[in-house]
Amino acid sequence: MKNKSAAAGLLLGYARVSTDEQDLTNQRAELDAAGCTKLFSEKITGTRRDRPELARMLDHLRPGDVVTVTRLDRLARSTRDLLDIAERIQEAGAGLRSLAEPWADTTTPGGRMVLTVFAGIAEFERSLIIDRTRSGREAAKARGVKFGPRPTLTPAQIAHARELIDKEGRTVKEAAGLLGVHRSTLYRALERSEEVTPSEARRRGAFREDALTDAAAVAAAQGEHQEERA
Repeated sequence: MKNKSAAAGLLLGYARVSTDEQDLTNQRAELDAAGCTKLFSEKITGTRRDRPELARMLDHLRPGDVVTVTRLDRLARSTRDLLDIAERIQEAGAGLRSLAEPWADTTTPGGRMVLTVFAGIAEFERSLIIDRTRSGREAAKARGVKFGPRPTLTPAQIAHARELIDKEGRTVKEAAGLLGVHRSTLYRALERSEEVTPSEARRRGAFREDALTDAAAVAAAQGEHQEERA
């Protein structure tokens, strides 16, 4: 006796192999034998996020349809991916079943319960990963490890810039131009290597638009304009 979901809609089959050398014949034959009236199949690795036929099938779903696969690994890349796909199928009012894993039949109460348990386990694993990552970062910071993007300028370039500014009297803007970076980049590099006050930076002709107030920025710009006129 067929379940109500299968009787109410279409049985849609999805088949996938990872390479062009592999054959879809066996999967198609199993899905045909299972009663699928429309098949979606593709030759594409499961690690790819963009699987056109899978996307087309999901868009094609109507309430009461049942998506059938020979094995769950033909449908999803991971447990999280399986749960996301199953949720999208459920939102469409459709069901999911696997011929090799009868416990994963969301047209039955038992199958829905199993996937609900899987979703809880996946969320628990995700929280553990977040906690371990946070603990690892804190431990690394305690050891002196610095996070964030790599500096644009090398220590040698920063030292050269400081010579240009302190010994040759160049403005930070001029030094930044010689090094091929924006003046705010050079200012941040100087600040990291040696504490530089905003007033000193303005005296040298540089300012950080993202760190100073509008009034300080205007004052810095005026100071730089006066230097250029001189």
